[in-house]
Amino acid sequence: MPVDTRVARSTDAAPLLLAWYDAHARALPWRTPPGDATRPDPYRVWLSEIMLQQTTTAAVAPYFARFTARWPTVAALAAADEAELMAAWAGLGYYARARNLVACARAVVAEHDGCFPDTEEELRSLPGVGAYTAAAIAAIAFGRRAVVVDANVERVTTRLFACDQPLPGVRPRIRALADTITPDFRAGDFAQAMMDLGATICTTRAPRCLLCPLARCCEARAEGHPETYPVKPAKKVRPHRRGVAYWLEVEGGVLLVRRPDKGMLGGMRALPGGDWGDTPEVAPPVEAPWRAIGTVEHVFTHFSLSLDVMAAVLLARPALDLAEAEWWPVADIEQAGLPTLYARAAAFGRNFAREVLPV
Repeated sequence: MPVDTRVARSTDAAPLLLAWYDAHARALPWRTPPGDATRPDPYRVWLSEIMLQQTTTAAVAPYFARFTARWPTVAALAAADEAELMAAWAGLGYYARARNLVACARAVVAEHDGCFPDTEEELRSLPGVGAYTAAAIAAIAFGRRAVVVDANVERVTTRLFACDQPLPGVRPRIRALADTITPDFRAGDFAQAMMDLGATICTTRAPRCLLCPLARCCEARAEGHPETYPVKPAKKVRPHRRGVAYWLEVEGGVLLVRRPDKGMLGGMRALPGGDWGDTPEVAPPVEAPWRAIGTVEHVFTHFSLSLDVMAAVLLARPALDLAEAEWWPVADIEQAGLPTLYARAAAFGRNFAREVLPV
């Protein structure tokens, strides 16, 4: 007799998944293993969840290790120099997250005596903490029942229930359905089990249904085509922009500026340039024998960018009328904390300078 997936799901999903998690949980540096009586550190849970937004665990792990070694507590992070923190974040992307880290840490110290609040409502009041992050912290760090839905949980849930409406409109229904299988006990373990299942078994392509603990609960598997869920919206054409970056080298130093706090790559060090648009006309920072030396192609979430790199070498530092400008040693450019876009542009500049400067 075929199994009624609805009955199996409502009665068995949480116990089956938790038993699987007990045996197969991923070992992650910010995670307390299942069965460990030690309560997870809310600071480490919060920091990892902010870093993991739209970023893979493999990319986050080394950053998490460096951050927790340098700023081991929320109080230490609250006292951090923002420029140092932004430099430490360089390369991780989505830089608004980094700007919110210090603001959130300072709010926890100033408004909550250095202790993270333990309810979703209070957590949502913190800078940079949205509904998902608040639910994740409440469940994982404090054991509160919370419905935690990230991209992995979204995929698992749409397959379990064969949700055939396209994203993003179906998300309220996904959350409501995830609520029906979220247990009152081991809330943090259940949330992490759903994440692990989506990351390792119920993957985007070629889901490994034969290994899935929820196979008999899954309507998409019963239909025979689980990989078609979740239903994606029609792709939009990503707009393209152009920009210019200037590599100006003088006496072994290169001119860097600080980007405005608001906007793309806000607060990060960068090469001088201007806004990015359809046909940018960006004046160079000084008069110099500028030469075009390359173009960096970069893709952001909402647009792609072609950044033309211009370079010049002068014998003496010119007078500058630039806010937040500094001369950074070229030999130590990797320590400047440039975001990936400008680090790639700087590679063009260094190669150019080697060609034109005498040995």
